[in-house]
Amino acid sequence: MRQDLDQMLQKTRQPGDKRPILIVLHQETSSPGRVGQILQQMGYALDIRRPVLEDPLPETLDGHAGAVVFGGPMSANDEFDYVKREIDWLSVPLSENRPFLGICLGAQMLVRHLGGEVGPHVDGMTEIGWYPLCPTEQGREMMAWPSMVYQFHREGFTIPSGATLLARGEHYENQAYKYGANAWGIQFHGELTLAMMHRWVVHGAHRFELPGAQVGRAHLDGRLIYDAALRQWMMGFLDRVFHEN
Repeated sequence: MRQDLDQMLQKTRQPGDKRPILIVLHQETSSPGRVGQILQQMGYALDIRRPVLEDPLPETLDGHAGAVVFGGPMSANDEFDYVKREIDWLSVPLSENRPFLGICLGAQMLVRHLGGEVGPHVDGMTEIGWYPLCPTEQGREMMAWPSMVYQFHREGFTIPSGATLLARGEHYENQAYKYGANAWGIQFHGELTLAMMHRWVVHGAHRFELPGAQVGRAHLDGRLIYDAALRQWMMGFLDRVFHEN
């Protein structure tokens, strides 16, 4: 059924039409949030798929303008079949040189695909809340970056061979990278709407006692201070990633 839909999209797309962005989510109730809103404002439709619910991923991205793989509570090291399939599938955007963005888990999956490592902090630290972000020299040459970003993770990643580190963090050094001409990975979250953050604070409250984590009130208070800059950066960043195809 999905393959038939892929073929139909390619046949019905008119010259000059923007192809949709493939959106990969990892829970039934997950949302592309602000990222989805920005992409739609840019004129893209969203092709949302959830491999965890057995949605297949396309064999080619010829019918898409690019792809975004979002985060989730699972690990890129998990042995679930859909996790392995997703990691293997990343050969599609890389081999076709299509724009790709991995957010949190998505960035870690790309690291795994490229031969890098994903794992917890050596001292058990987490980043759950708002934390400083420091661009590298290469990152500053590409764009301006927000000074504080929202995090919700307890695993990080190495920078795989051939990738360029763009930004560093407090507990987890590697926060943003680029691979090749069109593949990007960010550890932090710029996609959360206010409603999404409220849900994360409620459902993730049991994690606020982990080393390095901030209490729920700090998440919401920090949003009032830092989120406008993060939102503005996300708009410019997505425009850079999904340049006209």
